Formats: sequence, C-alpha cells, structure tokens
Amino acid sequence: MRPMLASPTTAIPDGDEWLHEVKWDGMRVLADVRDGVLTLTSRIGNDVTVSFPELQPLAGTYDDMLLDGEVVALDGGRPSFGALADRMHVRDRRKAERLSAVRPVTLMVFDLLRLYGSDLTAQPLSARRELLERLDLAGRHWQVPPVYDDGAELFAATLEQGLEGVVSKRRSAPYLPGRRSTDWLKSPHRSTVSAVVGGWRAEKTNDSGRLGAVLLGVPDGTGGWRFAGRMGSGIAGRAAVQLAEALAPHARTDSPFSDEVPRLDRAGVTWVDPVVVVEARTLEVTRDGRLRQPAYLGMRADLTPEDLQEVDGG
Repeated sequence: MRPMLASPTTAIPDGDEWLHEVKWDGMRVLADVRDGVLTLTSRIGNDVTVSFPELQPLAGTYDDMLLDGEVVALDGGRPSFGALADRMHVRDRRKAERLSAVRPVTLMVFDLLRLYGSDLTAQPLSARRELLERLDLAGRHWQVPPVYDDGAELFAATLEQGLEGVVSKRRSAPYLPGRRSTDWLKSPHRSTVSAVVGGWRAEKTNDSGRLGAVLLGVPDGTGGWRFAGRMGSGIAGRAAVQLAEALAPHARTDSPFSDEVPRLDRAGVTWVDPVVVVEARTLEVTRDGRLRQPAYLGMRADLTPEDLQEVDGG
C-alpha cells in the first residue's frame, strides 16, 4: 500500500467539515504491525525498517494494525530535516542503533488504516481518528498529535513556532491509498523546497575536485525542469561526499534544464540526469522562480522526481 497524498492549496478551508493538523517536516512512513513484527515502508515503497530501530517496540503494542505517520527528528523541540537526513539513508543495523541513541526520531501518527485484520480505509476520517485516539498510542518514540478545528489559527501558530505548516482534512473522506486528493490540503510556510540536482561544481578553494555546489531544478510545468539556482551553503564534509556518490552514476554531457543556465552558474559544471532529489532551505522564491540563498538540508530518499512533477501539476 502507498500512502494517501495531500494536494497543495493557497487557502486553508474552514467549516465544521474540516479538521487541521500540524504539517511535520520529516519522512512519511506506513508502520505495519503483524504478529509482533514491525515493518516501516517509505512513501515510494522502500522498506526502511532497519533505519529506525527505536520504533521497534511499536511491534508489541497491538497484534495487528497499520498506521500512517511522519518520522521526525526533533531539535530543540522542533522537527529538523537536516538532523533526519543522516538517519534516512542508513541501512546498516549497527550504525542505525548507534545513531538512534544520539539522534533519536519520533513517529507522529495521524491515521489508522487497519486494526485486527479489518481494513479501515473506506471509513470516514472521523471514524478512523476516533479509533486511533482510543488506542492510546503514547510511547517514548511515538505519539498521536492533536487535531484542531481552526485552521487559520493553527497556521498562524505554526508560523510563529517555526513549524512547516498545516494539513487540512475532510472529516467525511475515506483513505485513498496512493492517490493525491483534494480531501487533504496542505498549506506549507514554504521555508523549504524539494528540488532535483541537474549539475554540480567543484570546490573553488582547492584543486581536490570535490563537490562544492549543485545546480537545482524545479518543474517547468511541461514535464521538464527549470533552473532554480546554485546551492553551495551546507554542502561540506560527509554531506558533500554522500551527495557526490549519489550523483556520480548519472553524469551527462548536456544540461538537463529546459531554460538557459547563466554563464556564471554553469562555469565548470558537470551535468547530471535530474534523478537525485534534495531538500533546501531558502529565504524566498523570487518572482522569476529562483531560490534566494538556498542552503542544503539533505537528500530526499523518500521522494522521486515524478513526485515533484505531480505536485507541481496539482
């Protein structure tokens, strides 16, 4: 099963038919518990169970259930995608256990899709939510965050608290696996942007040839990629090495962008196929679609370029 997805909106809906939740800056997962075994699956269908050993005790809470939620790494009480990025890609069990001790995650559970063999996806959200709250899932590394009636008030509060935004959900809506629906609407504060990498440049400070900056692309509205700016901030050390390794197999001879890249940005660039998705924090998106002072947060193993095109297409 793939998770249900929210559609972007520019206006938070109001009225009794909607409830509102905090939009968490993390990694979407389905947590499947069957007979004492927990399996965590990412939004694109990858098994990521080994990455988050601190969530294993969930397997002992109920004999059979399927949860939808977001794995977050809290830094000072707020989710930090940068902190989570170091956890998302770990596939070695021992390394994951070491990291869980110093950089633990929390699973924010917001939906219940199966309980004791009964498929709940056709039930309205209000019924699923009531059952979820009755399960009393409260643990050291997981919780069921509250929902709110006033979306505008929550939007203002999340902005003040530095959170990612709000998701509004229709109370009567069923769960539609793998589909993007207007029954779920997301209203981010847009401090972060997901983009593809279309090229990279070496560090200027030495002759090592190490990756120092990347060229970012966002959907151009026709299925291609528009150049959105050059990013070097935050790319250093291990992050630079990991990103270089991910890009190495995808080198190409020409630009993957549908528009012309300025000479200053393309000087010394190694072009790559736009297949690696990264997360960037930016001050703003300018009128011409460029990211202002983007800073690297990490790779998005849970997103594909097709996901970005789908969101852009509405």
